[in-house]
Amino acid sequence: MHSHEDITLESGTARRVAIWQAILVVPLALATLIGLVLLWPADSPAGSVPLVADSVTIETGTVTEIGDTDESGATDIRMMLDQGTEVPVHIPPEIIDNGLDVGDSIEVLFTPAAVGTGTPYIFWDFERDVPLWLLIGLYILVVTVVARGKGLAAVAGLGLSLAVVVVFMLPALLAGQNPLLVVLAGAGAMMFSSIYLAHGISIRTTTAILGTAGGLIVTGILAIIATDFANLTGTLTSSALSLTAYDIQLDQLLVCGMILAGLGALNDVTITQVSTVWELRSANPNASVMQLYKQGMVVGRDHIASTIYTLAFAYVGTALPLLMAAAVLDRSFLATLSTGEIAEEIVRTLVASIGLVLAIPLTTGIAARLARA
Repeated sequence: MHSHEDITLESGTARRVAIWQAILVVPLALATLIGLVLLWPADSPAGSVPLVADSVTIETGTVTEIGDTDESGATDIRMMLDQGTEVPVHIPPEIIDNGLDVGDSIEVLFTPAAVGTGTPYIFWDFERDVPLWLLIGLYILVVTVVARGKGLAAVAGLGLSLAVVVVFMLPALLAGQNPLLVVLAGAGAMMFSSIYLAHGISIRTTTAILGTAGGLIVTGILAIIATDFANLTGTLTSSALSLTAYDIQLDQLLVCGMILAGLGALNDVTITQVSTVWELRSANPNASVMQLYKQGMVVGRDHIASTIYTLAFAYVGTALPLLMAAAVLDRSFLATLSTGEIAEEIVRTLVASIGLVLAIPLTTGIAARLARA
């Protein structure tokens, strides 16, 4: 049992630790806030480009009939518009062959000038509002049932982080603000909101903030060096080329993507390492800083081993069509890996992984020192 003197000593030590953390974290939070204010886009081109031509409208309806394909490759498809009129619609064969069914809700482009051609309705996209909202609802329900209040707080942090991307980062980048400054300010806001909302404000979570910030700095430096060293331009995709009309440095935008790619995983490993060290300290109050660090790194090395293939598999899963298209070409495996689009993703994965790996011993060391204090 602690004496009154012991309790007073421990509370005094905790206050000193909190003060030292505040000396480090408060300037970081202020820099993030100042960055958000100074870089906030007063006049952004976001949302300024019309989605379709003035004479064209987007209509919705349901597929009622999928006929046979004739010798020319055309398929007779009909849909019932929401207004109650059944009309023919032109849908590309690759859409028909890969998921179109009777009863599907779709969006079509209606061009009045093409009424005389017989195909004024052209497939635009599927309507996905209901499936997406149901999946979001299921996700929130599962998180709530399993993780309860902390899970809901984490979802709130995720929502706020996404709001930072949509409301601040995208408009600021389109407005021509410095991409690196924008992503650093945005990543700082996302880091604070996601960690503090999900886990509360405490010495433990502030330690995770310090570890995450260190990992972001390492990732940013590596991203800048690797992009320049590997001659990556960020101009190899059609979506990137569509931004050339705006005052944006695409190579810097690529660096920003690398920094953001590692943020979520950084939050995960830093919180885990801090919690591990604190639990070790609770189980063995007499453990030294070095003992806490060594024991924490046992878990940290397992975390490193798992995250190495987690990030790699995540890329392979999202880039599978690109990899298959590259695989059919007659060239060596190494030559395929060094092609522009694939090299960008490889560098992105490696940079995020290196930042993640280095953040683990950094966070564990900080946590061991503060937990011992």
